Amino acid sequence: MKIVDLSHMIHCEMPVFPGTEQPILEKAYTLENNGFRETKLTMYSHVGTHMDAPAHMVQDGQTLDEFNIDKFIGKAIIIDLTNMGRKSICIEDLKEYEKLIESVDFLILNTGWSKYWGTENYFKDFPALSIEAAEWLLNFNLKGIGIDAISIDNMDSRTFPIHNMLFQEGLVAIENLNNLEAVGNNLFIFSCMPLKYKEADGSPIRATAIIG
Repeated sequence: MKIVDLSHMIHCEMPVFPGTEQPILEKAYTLENNGFRETKLTMYSHVGTHMDAPAHMVQDGQTLDEFNIDKFIGKAIIIDLTNMGRKSICIEDLKEYEKLIESVDFLILNTGWSKYWGTENYFKDFPALSIEAAEWLLNFNLKGIGIDAISIDNMDSRTFPIHNMLFQEGLVAIENLNNLEAVGNNLFIFSCMPLKYKEADGSPIRATAIIG
């Protein structure tokens, strides 16, 4: 069995969605002064590699703590879109994987954008699902859709149609995934456990691929 870490490191200088604040990792207690270490974490619920709950944008949408634990683990497939050469992910880009998508719980979109993590390029021109492609994917029995970019919608969107379409159907969105090229194209078990806090609209996750 092989386990691949698909998460970015959380630290004080990390990239965050424009308009939010970077995390603060404060050394609240130290070995020198207290005999033990403890860190105070101050950060937004959608920092780093994270999961969006339907409640993130839908008035009566479910929060993460309302889902059963099996919502956050299941079979997955990564679709390689790194050579697509355009911003819109269309139905035609996904059709050849239809049989595989029918057999999984999570669809992960590898756009190659994680290579820009930490640069200005990360926030612009990344591929995102078209409305037609998102509608097509809602015909499958998916738990969630993930991407290695800052958002599953276009960066210039103000209405977030892809988020809202997924959330209306009870799916979760996983954003800022990393290291997808280390997994390959075979089926694997995807684990994306969020923090268990009350009324969770989203949460950082430690996303992993379990292979074999």
